[in-house]
Amino acid sequence: MNWLWAVLVGLVLGVVARALIPGRQHIPLWLTIILGMIGGALGNWLATGIGVRYTGGVDWIRHVLQLVGAIAVVAVGSRCWASIRGRRHPQP
Repeated sequence: MNWLWAVLVGLVLGVVARALIPGRQHIPLWLTIILGMIGGALGNWLATGIGVRYTGGVDWIRHVLQLVGAIAVVAVGSRCWASIRGRRHPQP
């Protein structure tokens, strides 16, 4: 069941990251999910590294770091995907 949560969180993070990045990202949904999952894991790793532990309520710092990680990974991933697919300069 943990894999299902990872996919759902990756989907949400990837879609929100794509919405916040200026311009249009020409990447498929499956890649958005994978990049969102990687970004979420990167945010969790960073939160653990700076000492964010379990909180009594909503862990906003961890969630913000996950979103920042997803934005970074989706931005880089969409550029790589565009260059692999032959679009050097993605259309805005």
